[in-house]
Amino acid sequence: MIEISVQNLKKSFEVGEILLDGLSFEIYTGECVGIMGRNGCGKTTLFRMLTGEIEPDEGTIMIAPGRKLGLISQIPVYPEGYTVENVLRSAYRELFAMKKKMEALERQMTVSADHAILSEYDRLTNAYEVGGGYEMDTNVDKICNGLGIPAAMRDQLFSSLSGGEKTRVNLARLLLENTDILLLDEPTNHLDMRSTEWLEGYIKQFKGTTLTISHDRYFLDRVVQRIIEIHDGQAEHYNGNYSFYLEEKQARFNLQLKHYEQEQAKINQLSFTVERMKGWGINNRVLYRRAMAMQHRIDRIRQTERPKTEKTMKASFGEKEFFGDSVFYVKGMEKSFGEKKLFSDVELLVKGGERIAILGDNGAGKTTFIRCLLGEEPVDAGRIRFGPTVKSAYLPQVMHFAHPERTLYDTMLYEKNCTPQAARDRLGAFLFSGEDVFKTVGTLSGGEQSRLRLCMLMDEKINLLILDEPTNHLDIASREWVECAIEEYEGTLLFVSHDRYFVEKFATRIWEFEDGIIKDYPCGYAKYRSLKENAAIRPIPQTEKPVKKEKPTQKVDSKALEKEVRRLEREIDAQEQAVAALDEQLVAAAADYKELMRLTAEKEQAEAVLNELMEKWEAAAGKLE
Repeated sequence: MIEISVQNLKKSFEVGEILLDGLSFEIYTGECVGIMGRNGCGKTTLFRMLTGEIEPDEGTIMIAPGRKLGLISQIPVYPEGYTVENVLRSAYRELFAMKKKMEALERQMTVSADHAILSEYDRLTNAYEVGGGYEMDTNVDKICNGLGIPAAMRDQLFSSLSGGEKTRVNLARLLLENTDILLLDEPTNHLDMRSTEWLEGYIKQFKGTTLTISHDRYFLDRVVQRIIEIHDGQAEHYNGNYSFYLEEKQARFNLQLKHYEQEQAKINQLSFTVERMKGWGINNRVLYRRAMAMQHRIDRIRQTERPKTEKTMKASFGEKEFFGDSVFYVKGMEKSFGEKKLFSDVELLVKGGERIAILGDNGAGKTTFIRCLLGEEPVDAGRIRFGPTVKSAYLPQVMHFAHPERTLYDTMLYEKNCTPQAARDRLGAFLFSGEDVFKTVGTLSGGEQSRLRLCMLMDEKINLLILDEPTNHLDIASREWVECAIEEYEGTLLFVSHDRYFVEKFATRIWEFEDGIIKDYPCGYAKYRSLKENAAIRPIPQTEKPVKKEKPTQKVDSKALEKEVRRLEREIDAQEQAVAALDEQLVAAAADYKELMRLTAEKEQAEAVLNELMEKWEAAAGKLE
């Protein structure tokens, strides 16, 4: 059944600037569809038209009758004094109204048991139960736990929350509503990894229809069944997840380019023949008519448009050569805010060339840790020592410019002390061209500010690059460009990110912030996830072992036992080496999921053999005593 039908949608906001130009698609019941496209292509505008907030200039939008549609791109205005709990409970307005009617009927029934009153009460009771009235508290707790909304936050005034916290609460409210169609606009932007994974599980189990705008490639890979990309105001359809979209998009580009080149070769050949025949036909009317007929044939050829490649930024990080054994060393570091201890007794050593991802829930202290490293935040105890040749650069999560009133051009001139031509060239490399360079910094979007800050960073000679959520506010094309720049950078990289695609691509070591402890995993993201999952499903050891029946004692051959112990020791040594070799192979295969799963299973078998050998050795050694 078709849930949403969009036909020939057109929308312009300025004269001559067309945003959507004949956009058409259909969404079917139960689908999860990703809406993709560069920033400014009209994705959020499309959602606003689907909800009826704005009207299209042309075209039609049809929503299946009786379907309830919910959107979280805009944060509603709630009455003054509303707490987070009030906002969450507003999802059950209809149920609360129903409950009030039931209570009023109960009071009437104490006076008169009229048949009409009893019938109405039965009807409301059934509707209240079907609507989930008796599971309200359970559902609210479940959603809040999944999205990381603690009990303390639920008592806070909604107006006192940060923008990210408000978005999270509104996502929770939307999920609590009995919605048939979910419209999610960047739902993972303000979620940590744990909450994002929970949301993925929720969407997979959701029986309704979901449309999501997202730049989170890992999220798109895990939840969407197909992708609609808005390109030049029209829809391009891809029947698969993000990985399928990447391959299919490249295949289409190659095919279109091949058709274009073949047509151009044919047209050039015909044009050359026409020109020759025109020359020969000066005194030969038959040849001249043939030449004109051939020219008409060329004009009638339906030419394939040359496929366009996206503009890319052309820049790379400057690098300073690193000398020494360690980039930095942290010993005994502690940091608290009031009674909340973020981390304590931290001891970490970072060597040159390492690529370390800092992971953890929101509020775990990741950004504070980086600020302590940079000396922007004092530590309560411990010390941090950097190598003598270390030169660092830092891209913060929240951009701050000392003079937001300056233009991009002036910012480069004053802060980077470069020539006017160098300022224009460097801004142009980051896709700030023409009149864009005369925009004031304060009017830039979050993604544009990130681009400008990267433009300023990339000229510096550094060997330690520190990034705090580097892909936030960037569309997929810009994220891929940042990744290309980082791939070429050979220095030490330390970064905070909830972008699992980015983490999986770059991390060779992971620091996990959890419950005031920093756990060090010397591996990539795939192995880290495997270790976490295996730890979660590991069976709890029994506290009481079954009593074994004692066997009758037998005479012990000590020489034979000594020989057996030595044999077992040799086998144990060989098996330990085999397990260690598998560990190295697991690290090397961190980016290959299938190979990783195969090696993990092989390692589990090898460890089982090792445990069996150890048990035999203990039994044999015990008999010798």
